[in-house]
Amino acid sequence: MPKSLKEKNNYIEITSFSNPKIKLVNKLLKDGPLRQESKIILVDGKREIEEAVKRGWKIKEFFYSPEIIKDKRDLEIINFFSNNAKSNYQLSKKIFSKISYKKNPDGFLAILESHFLKWKDLKIKKNPLVLILESVEKPGNLGAIIRTAYAAGVDLIILNDQKTDLYSPNVIRASTGFIFSMPIIISSVEETIEWCHNNDIKILATSLKAKKNHFEIDFKKGTGIVFGTEAFGLSKAWLNEKIDQVSIPMISGVDSLNVSVSVGVIVYEATRQRKYFKN
Repeated sequence: MPKSLKEKNNYIEITSFSNPKIKLVNKLLKDGPLRQESKIILVDGKREIEEAVKRGWKIKEFFYSPEIIKDKRDLEIINFFSNNAKSNYQLSKKIFSKISYKKNPDGFLAILESHFLKWKDLKIKKNPLVLILESVEKPGNLGAIIRTAYAAGVDLIILNDQKTDLYSPNVIRASTGFIFSMPIIISSVEETIEWCHNNDIKILATSLKAKKNHFEIDFKKGTGIVFGTEAFGLSKAWLNEKIDQVSIPMISGVDSLNVSVSVGVIVYEATRQRKYFKN
């Protein structure tokens, strides 16, 4: 342990696999319902933790392994995480690997205090670009969508009929930590439609049967784009005559794209029209 770290921060050294803390974290790692019930978020990786702390998320417990973290340049970030945590734990490489989600862990893991954005706390700019996701099941897809949405300048993600743990290790990893930077609300379809109407946001439901494709749509005003799953598409609540539909043109014989790819295709057409990025 670097002397400067030991002097600056109090830490607990764990040397046994049977330690109750290690057993609990390992169980939380594998048990989504238990994580949600405990209202905690496990974040595995320096980059992901750094993104969370940078955006104001609070660290309850910080775990690190000096056997894995050998770069002296990481001492500053270890101190930073430790100073922002309520409790700090030093682990051997073998014990750290027991609680890490990654095959090749980088020696950083944190438990964050869970909090979810509510409608009343939402601050949205004029003419926002909103992404609405219904029943997305695969954590990898959800994480990839969040990463793309953040990169493209999407203002808000709304999740309807959520099928997976929003803050599962897989979602966090696939988002490369940008899940902590992206405003996300979990809501019902009815609440989402009402919020869009009240805020003058035009809703576009993605559908293979849509008469217009995404190149024919004006995305410059407030817009909410709705995506469903590859297998079942959107529910009837979104596919009705009151809501406009949009498709992605594809060659004959292809009837769907991966939902994260579909999001990227349409969202970047919207950002092109809005001139978010200039050459």
